[in-house]
Amino acid sequence: MKRAGQIALRPFPYTNLAQSKKRPVLLLRQLNDTWDDWLVCMVSSQVRQANPHLDWVLKADEEDFSASGLKVSSAFRLSRLAVLDGSLMIGKLGAISDERLHQLRQRFGAWIASDR
Repeated sequence: MKRAGQIALRPFPYTNLAQSKKRPVLLLRQLNDTWDDWLVCMVSSQVRQANPHLDWVLKADEEDFSASGLKVSSAFRLSRLAVLDGSLMIGKLGAISDERLHQLRQRFGAWIASDR
């Protein structure tokens, strides 16, 4: 069963929508109870591309890294969102804590509400 906070492998579209790439995504929130559509953010091993004001980097030496199922330090790119059908999930890798999920949602909400 899918739930917010899980990290799954899914096709994630490029911004031009011409292609997609299988990559880890974080399930941020199911859009409603009627459809299996999820707001997700891209997870990338390219931590140098992370936006320090929005994205979050989980380093391999952090306590909650092992539960993530990721292989290397990774950036949770809140600056790269998509709504994807839940049936596109190829597999579950791991999860982040409910506390961390709440922090990421708060970070995104503050960013979207700001004028910067």
